[in-house]
Amino acid sequence: MKAILCTRFGGPDDLELKDIPEPTAGPGEVVVAVKAAALNFFDTLIIAGKYQVKPPFPFSPAAEFAGPVMSIGAGVTGFAPGDRVLGYGGHGAAREQVAIAAERLVKLPDRLDFDRAAGLTVIYGTTLHALKDRGRLKPGETLAVLGASGGTGLAAVEIGKLMGARVIACASSDDKLAFAREHGADETLNYATEDLKDALRRLTGAKGADVIYDPVGGSYAEAALRSIAWQGRFLVIGFAAGEIPKIPLNLALLKGCDIVGVFWGAFTEREPKAHQANMADLVRFAAEGKLSAHVHQVYPLERTAEALHALAQRKVMGKVILRP
Repeated sequence: MKAILCTRFGGPDDLELKDIPEPTAGPGEVVVAVKAAALNFFDTLIIAGKYQVKPPFPFSPAAEFAGPVMSIGAGVTGFAPGDRVLGYGGHGAAREQVAIAAERLVKLPDRLDFDRAAGLTVIYGTTLHALKDRGRLKPGETLAVLGASGGTGLAAVEIGKLMGARVIACASSDDKLAFAREHGADETLNYATEDLKDALRRLTGAKGADVIYDPVGGSYAEAALRSIAWQGRFLVIGFAAGEIPKIPLNLALLKGCDIVGVFWGAFTEREPKAHQANMADLVRFAAEGKLSAHVHQVYPLERTAEALHALAQRKVMGKVILRP
């Protein structure tokens, strides 16, 4: 079968398309035919050796996927060949078939296509955990989303609206903001042309946002935190800007606010039942049309490098999908 392999740390152009043996299902495992695999920004880091997880060589990028079950291993219950599933493995899905532990799979309804399903786990799983479990977002509160047109940002806009919040989408260009508004944002803020702190205070009547969702980091984090509401929650999602900010802790004191870490990967390992419950909700919401699971572009497997370059250059609005 065909697979995209990382054989040494480097950039997207260092990846190789290879023929490798088809996997077999070991005890507790399921083999899935990968009909769609989703890429995320962290795939650009994992192949460069700049991510907290460093798989042994050779490995495939792409953490999440969807497709039909081909075979099951000893001890597997609840799945059978032909079942439509999505899955999350951390990496390894940029290939035609994958063997994975059964507990990392979720069944799909027929009305949810594989392309949209493949991109649900990471961005929507992270965001539902962030807003519901960590941020305790309440109906009627104001949610400010940084990087609002990217994968996680778009998910935050949509889930925030689903949870009854007033959503302010913040991004670096007007076309990105128009995209966020199309997906439910109530207000938009261009932080390339406006001061982020002052604009957030203006849009909230000087009160500040109750919850700030920040997958960007860099210089935007402190500016956003300075505008947060009394007893607000600042959600640390990631650092797409490339710089981990050093936040003055006196801001947390003066605002009476919480700075809350969101480590979704560890949550899935430490609280698997809660993660499974979240994923069941997300699959249902997507199947019902309440979440767009928007696909920016679909690439064949041999154009994986092109897809990763698009992610690295911040050209993606929504998800990038590989179709082996």
